[in-house]
Amino acid sequence: MGLFSGLFRARDAPQNRTSGSAYSFFMGGSTSGKRVNERSSMQMTAVYSCVRILSEAVAGLPLHFYRYTNNGGKEKAVDHPLYFLLHDEPNPEMTSFVFRETLMTHLLLWGNAYSQIIRNGKGEVIALYPLMPDRMNVERDSKGQLYYEYTVSMDDAPTVKGSTVVLPPSEVLHIPGLGFDGLVGYSPIAMAKNAIGMAIACEEYGAKFFANGAQPSGVLEHPGTLKDPTRVRESWQSTFGGSHNANKVAVLEEGMKYTPISISPEQAQFLETRKFQINEIARIFRVPPHMVGDLEKSSFSNIEQQSLEFVKYTLDPWVSRWEQSMARSLLTPEEKKQYFVKFNVDGLLRGDYQSRMNGYAVGRQNGWMSANDIRELENLDRIPEELGGDLYLINGNMMPLSMSGAAYQKGKEESDENEEVLEVEEPGGGGDGSGGEDSVSERHHRRGKLV
Repeated sequence: MGLFSGLFRARDAPQNRTSGSAYSFFMGGSTSGKRVNERSSMQMTAVYSCVRILSEAVAGLPLHFYRYTNNGGKEKAVDHPLYFLLHDEPNPEMTSFVFRETLMTHLLLWGNAYSQIIRNGKGEVIALYPLMPDRMNVERDSKGQLYYEYTVSMDDAPTVKGSTVVLPPSEVLHIPGLGFDGLVGYSPIAMAKNAIGMAIACEEYGAKFFANGAQPSGVLEHPGTLKDPTRVRESWQSTFGGSHNANKVAVLEEGMKYTPISISPEQAQFLETRKFQINEIARIFRVPPHMVGDLEKSSFSNIEQQSLEFVKYTLDPWVSRWEQSMARSLLTPEEKKQYFVKFNVDGLLRGDYQSRMNGYAVGRQNGWMSANDIRELENLDRIPEELGGDLYLINGNMMPLSMSGAAYQKGKEESDENEEVLEVEEPGGGGDGSGGEDSVSERHHRRGKLV
């Protein structure tokens, strides 16, 4: 059983077989014959563009650390150490943008993102450092507990090259992508290696096509027998091959004739194939084609909708992975009841200026947005409270919310009761009627004030 024990693994001892250079997809070989891995795929413009779009989008989102308030709302927990780490600097070597961009790139290429959690003596998180996914393995011990094995390289510590460091789950922030067991994500590059390999082959074919002077290969026909055909072929290639020899006039002697045998790129639909592969790669990462430069099917009427769908169907799942993974790894069970991490995607969902103003007008006129609520969304300074910046109004005469509906009716009833009390306490009119007239006049004056 010693031989087969290394081939078959129980489910309680998973191994990351698709992370980085460890995945067993024939060492990155594809059907097209091109080697595909996370680094060679980044040489494809479509892959590089998709990875850059998604990593920069997640890194550019405002990331805040909140606490729940007693009234059911939330507020920024700026006094908590995690707020500075997540919002500003996870470690002294990089900003929050660079940190999230790096981890998101790992997540898109390897399917996993790892970060070492540094804690102080109190157990508080004081720093987060990215770890390379291709040097990380996820295992279980004899008790079924997870642990992480990280291979240290020369870049990490020159004195311990090749050694393995075992990290408990409490010291690793692990953001897994789509996977089969829920523990380790699988590399999108490895799973779509044939599509990416075909794109690499098409790009290499185009490069060689123009390197050979944009002329298809062919046959040099000679009516007689050549003593040294290799010399003739090399002479032809050196004279007419390469882009620097393009459009030269060939002079054939002794009845020699050149016959092309390859079909042209147009007949082979070379450009259409390359365009389809770009869409194929964009489909892998669920990025709208117009974001990678393909505007063929985009127009003014649908490009805004595609951008909103990008936020809803592409970014939101990634953002949820980030939020839940950070809460699971960085917060204690008690802190999870009080604190949470939240990305703000509202800025990406904003429409054009006219659409935003129309939406703000509806919220303002229906009483669920104040002037300061709108100004905060537009990154404007708040209006002082004494000037009505936090006042909620409703449509009509733009009266205060307290003067509308049930609130207004209740206030009117209280005013009528006060008026009746005043009328009872007023003395009766005098004999000449002047006292009565004055009382009526005063009552009308007071009624006008109350109403």
